Amino acid sequence: MNDTHTKLYKVAKVEPEVFENLERDMEEITGKSGIVAEMEKDMDEHIQKRLDALNLTWDSPVEELLEKLTKKIEKDEDELYKYIGITRDDLSTYEGAIAATDKLKSTAKNMATEHGGKFLKYEKAEEILRKHPPKGALELLNYKDVEELLKKEDLMEIMSALRFTETEEWMHEGFDVAYSDFTPEDFEERAIELKVLGPQWKEVAKKYVAKKHHNVSHLKEFGVIFLNPIQEHLKGSLMRDFTLFLHYFHEIVFYSRLFQHHYEDKNFAEKLKSFLRGDVAEKTSVEKGEWLIVQRYLWKVDPNDPRLFMPRVNPESLHWRKGEDDAVAFGERLEEVGLEFWKDSDWVAAFFTNKAGERQFTSFDLEDRTFSLAAQSEGRPENFNYHQQEALWNELFRRYMGAEKRYQLMIENFEEGIIDLKKELK
Repeated sequence: MNDTHTKLYKVAKVEPEVFENLERDMEEITGKSGIVAEMEKDMDEHIQKRLDALNLTWDSPVEELLEKLTKKIEKDEDELYKYIGITRDDLSTYEGAIAATDKLKSTAKNMATEHGGKFLKYEKAEEILRKHPPKGALELLNYKDVEELLKKEDLMEIMSALRFTETEEWMHEGFDVAYSDFTPEDFEERAIELKVLGPQWKEVAKKYVAKKHHNVSHLKEFGVIFLNPIQEHLKGSLMRDFTLFLHYFHEIVFYSRLFQHHYEDKNFAEKLKSFLRGDVAEKTSVEKGEWLIVQRYLWKVDPNDPRLFMPRVNPESLHWRKGEDDAVAFGERLEEVGLEFWKDSDWVAAFFTNKAGERQFTSFDLEDRTFSLAAQSEGRPENFNYHQQEALWNELFRRYMGAEKRYQLMIENFEEGIIDLKKELK
């Protein structure tokens, strides 16, 4: 099967010499050989197991495969609805989704395995708003000043909505300037908080969902995850947003540890802003033993970005994997929720033939399949594969270095944006 379906360089969409050179260099540096062949074998076995579960073969048309993977997501989502104790009708309106808040929150917290960290004190958010009154939010809610806003509205809901109520100029001044003064003493230990934006933010929530095409986001420095309850009843939306919840739990904890790693640095505030911006090293090549740290999905901006063809690790993809692991473990604990099908599938993909006789790339990643279903429900017939691409490189690095070392190296080298294994393994 490897030559036509799961040859790793083809699945990674790079030239064969990329992996040939990488294997040679990594064997010299780590002493490990045969990793690529091992992954190709495991890829075949992972896919064969799922094809068997779906009553398909390698020769089944990709249209049938995608249909059955979609049906599996729908079934899993229906089981999740039943477990939570809500229906699609409950989420069909903004108000109905808000009413289901407590059940959504408690289920997400039960599924998550990381729950807290060190985050900016709430008083720092109030400080930002008092120094830079948010005119857009004040006008939207018809408040005379910041004090009335703070008295009548939830602080973290205000902060969550700012990116859509304020101008770019305000965002630059209110955040870039204000964050320049933050120190490690401005952080405190507390639990991650889940928020659902109230009806007063409905128009803001619509803007967010229209731009991002999903309903969940976060304020990593404040340890907050928030939900915009728009069109939650559409097929795929609940599953997509629950996995987003889980992803953000892990992302927020990762950044809390990253910030703490740099607490003693003299220019801590500048590094904090850089981490929050998502800066990625501008590289056109790497040397032997070097792996980029890419903290964004570059494919969404430019599918031909040269960094997509280099050895790399992706913290964002790691957070997704941890969130998927939480979902799978949750399914394994409960007979009524069957998420085990997706175990260890984030890096798995292959080429299948469509009915026109053309080869088509297909990801088995839970996120790619869920995002595709949600997009189709919203009238956007998209077939996502980009989550799998980053997960593949993360998995390759894990097999050379181990999961704990991968996490540690991401934290320690995040600022430079590159891991140099020649130095790390001296």
